[in-house]
Amino acid sequence: MGTYGYDKDFFAARGINTVELKSVDGAARVLMVPAWQGRVMTSTTGGRIGPSYGWINHDFIASGQFNPQFNSYGGEERFWIGPEGGPFSWFFPKGAEQVYAHWNVPSILDSDPFTVEAVCDTAVRYVARASLENASGRRFEIGFRREVSLVSGQEAESLLGVPLGAGVRAVVYRTDNSLTNEGSFAWSRETGMPSVWLLGCFNPTPTTTVFIPYDPVCPGRIVNDAYFGKVPSDRLKVSDGVVYFKIDGAFRSKIGLPAGSARDVCGSYDPVAGVLNILKYTAPSGPCDYVNSQWGEQEDAFGGDVINAYNDGPTETGVVMGPFFEIETSSPGAALEPGQTLTHTQYTMHLEGSPAALDPIARAVFGLSLGTVMSQF
Repeated sequence: MGTYGYDKDFFAARGINTVELKSVDGAARVLMVPAWQGRVMTSTTGGRIGPSYGWINHDFIASGQFNPQFNSYGGEERFWIGPEGGPFSWFFPKGAEQVYAHWNVPSILDSDPFTVEAVCDTAVRYVARASLENASGRRFEIGFRREVSLVSGQEAESLLGVPLGAGVRAVVYRTDNSLTNEGSFAWSRETGMPSVWLLGCFNPTPTTTVFIPYDPVCPGRIVNDAYFGKVPSDRLKVSDGVVYFKIDGAFRSKIGLPAGSARDVCGSYDPVAGVLNILKYTAPSGPCDYVNSQWGEQEDAFGGDVINAYNDGPTETGVVMGPFFEIETSSPGAALEPGQTLTHTQYTMHLEGSPAALDPIARAVFGLSLGTVMSQF
């Protein structure tokens, strides 16, 4: 357990069909399950014996259970849509109090398969369609399209603006996630708008830190840390243009950065495992409406966050869902006329190496040293 080969065999032993992308030398690999919306379950830099980067809920999957409310399969990148709460939620029926008992994940985001439209060794394209009603009672006809492609080392270096170096092992993949208005009316602030919402589950450790650069001249709040109660100062620091968030799977907490604050990149670092994770996504220029996923009454349904990070831990009942941690990115709300499409692109990069090998990358991409990251908590 903990290796990519273990996880690939785990799905095969249970008859769960997977799609695998791999580099020419077989070292960089990405494993997906089409039946779970083409989600990336895990990836590796080292072939079958390499580390498995995605958090997978082995016990739940092995049990064969089905939960009509939500099936917690895990996976390091899944395609959802926002908002989760508020007047335009996709997760609560019209008129229902927005509490957990009434919360349901639409089946197209949970248990309905995406269709594999095309596949080769380094790329795959999925498609799906759904008719969904939001919490305001408006029904939407939505087309889904998801393309996952393995990114070469040369392309990754061009994207980051820095050589990876001989001492760095890498797996980098890109996903292009699209929503198409297949209905008869325009999607707007008045009707509500879906957004592309990508959520990645990873394995926490006592030495992992998530770090998210922000715009120091942003006019409003820098970070929202009140999702599950205010995050204490020994777990969250805001300093010199960077938000630092302690990740250990032992304290349930979540943060988010809004459009005025967030930049187009974020990361995490674990010095013990020697892994630097980088998520980079498409950020549109100019003002945009980002949907608000807060449950219940909202002051602003379009004042949501662009980047989120979640640290798992015991709930009020003492139950721990994972533990895992999440990094999430969102597109703006899809203000689309019939027939139009919005696409949100994200790059996920797992870079493994010594501190000396990884530090130049962190300095070039984030403008800070890994020593600075390590010293925060």
